[in-house]
Amino acid sequence: MIKLEPFERNDIIQLMEWIDSPTLLFQWGGQTFSFPLNEQQLENYIKESNTNAVQSLIYRVVHESNNETIGHINLQIDWINRSARIGKVLIGNKSSRGLGIGQLIVKKVLTIAFEELKLHRVSLGVLDFIHYAIACYEKAGFVKEGLTRDKRKMGNEFWSVWEMSILENEWLEKEQSITIQP
Repeated sequence: MIKLEPFERNDIIQLMEWIDSPTLLFQWGGQTFSFPLNEQQLENYIKESNTNAVQSLIYRVVHESNNETIGHINLQIDWINRSARIGKVLIGNKSSRGLGIGQLIVKKVLTIAFEELKLHRVSLGVLDFIHYAIACYEKAGFVKEGLTRDKRKMGNEFWSVWEMSILENEWLEKEQSITIQP
């Protein structure tokens, strides 16, 4: 139904169109970007993805039936600790939301992390009021590790963030139980 392909410069305009408010930009990219999102910020995002000790794999999410780009996700890899962090998850195409595509995106990126890259741990942070995302991550096998209270400031509000993770053995157990079930 979906596939992950490398995010490239020709994907920049589409991503900018999806991010249509300061709140959505903050929910998607944290404090990495400023509103309005522009080409230079995204050029830097692509360029900086492989300049540090942490490597970032940046993907566009493509619907296989019509080859339409419908979303975005990245995976920041820490090779020293065999771990990664999922970030910047977005189903940008509004007609594709609420269809379980988020679950498919997370499963695809976890397959890359654990089966292809042989990592040990994958983590993420999610704002505590985005309940549909928390449910999606829990269905994928993520476990809440703790709530960082009032971690992010948006306007006059402070937002709390759930830290979540999944370990290699938890992923393997979950995948085996899905495969075994009739």
